[in-house]
Amino acid sequence: MEELYHEAKADKWFKRFAVFCRIALAASFIPAGYIKIIGERFAAGLPSNNPLGHYFDALHTTGYYYTFIGVAQIITAILLLIPRTSLLGALMYFSVIVNICVLTYATRFDGTRAVTIMLLANLFLLIWDYDRLKHILPFKQPKTEPHVLKKTLGKRLRILFFGGSFAVLAFIIVGTSYLFEIVPGNSEAECRNQCASSKNPAACEVFCDCIYKQGQPLDSCLAIFNKVKDIRKSGGK
Repeated sequence: MEELYHEAKADKWFKRFAVFCRIALAASFIPAGYIKIIGERFAAGLPSNNPLGHYFDALHTTGYYYTFIGVAQIITAILLLIPRTSLLGALMYFSVIVNICVLTYATRFDGTRAVTIMLLANLFLLIWDYDRLKHILPFKQPKTEPHVLKKTLGKRLRILFFGGSFAVLAFIIVGTSYLFEIVPGNSEAECRNQCASSKNPAACEVFCDCIYKQGQPLDSCLAIFNKVKDIRKSGGK
């Protein structure tokens, strides 16, 4: 593993990919942080009755804590863009993106695919700086001899890594489509659009009413959805 790691670190394509990940992750935090600093609600287009909309409404009313999050995101982005501080930026980013990822899955947000990809890009950056990160890991590091690069490994590594990356992306895009039976969508229209192709269109409509008309929590609406679905299956008894 150490041999493969050093070969990847010396390869120009992996170096370019690391730079791309740093810039892309920083670019995702700068506008998100700026919106919080100027005091605007994040994801303004997301309805308040959406499960994630409830969260953003509450977060928006937390005063200087909301501003603090924005400042932290801007600082994290700047640290990622500077080569000497990129590891610190990746560590700070990781603590935030893990929380965001769990939040999006918990609320069945449509943006879970993008957030999952951001988390994987962040993990790549942490692995990329393993030679620096390993010194703070809670296990003893074995003494290793200076590594001698083998140029023959470069091309095979690229094929394996980038081919595997495309396979993982395809799995995330396709797999998340089948992860949940029903989702609230990013709007009432999106929620109702899925009802036509649903196995339980009536239960789907009740679910959307529960979310967007009544403003109930996601868990409560899922319980109602399952109840209506069970009644339909039993013939309405």
